[in-house]
Amino acid sequence: MSFWEVLMVGLGLSADAFAVSVCKGLQIRQVRLSHMALAGSWFGAFQALMPVLGYALGELFAERVARYGHWGAFLILALIGGNMIRESFAPEEEEHTADMAAPTMALLAVATSIDAMAVGVSFALLGMKPFPAVLMIGLITFLCSAAGVKMGSLFGNRFEGKAELAGGAVLILIGVRILAEGLLG
Repeated sequence: MSFWEVLMVGLGLSADAFAVSVCKGLQIRQVRLSHMALAGSWFGAFQALMPVLGYALGELFAERVARYGHWGAFLILALIGGNMIRESFAPEEEEHTADMAAPTMALLAVATSIDAMAVGVSFALLGMKPFPAVLMIGLITFLCSAAGVKMGSLFGNRFEGKAELAGGAVLILIGVRILAEGLLG
């Protein structure tokens, strides 16, 4: 994957964390830099960790499916992206609170980074080394999450669904490109 593709994957993966951060910002009356840094750190760290775990899992079976890796990467990215698009149109079901205690943030960080684990599996299927990409994904998520807390306090939930829709579309498009390269190249 090129720098720009990893950047787009990072933006796509950060959409859930951004949406949750916006909701946190909605609940916090006086957003401080510490709120932004805390959300960014939790979400950024987990978005960087989960692809590494996914990569390790993918390495276990990558040799067996190397011929079909482009299909696997496409299916994973298309499913994640499709789910993100579906969720962008669904009514909000979750209750959001201003609680930023470690147990709450850890649970939210895991929940918003499961899709990143699947992306890590696709890295293994593509034979791609994950470390430069996961650092970028973590940094992008940190920045988007920190900004999301601030934006939530300023603008409300106007951007939440749009972020998930855009993120899902980006992941599907990257999956299509990977599939096309695998079939044609």
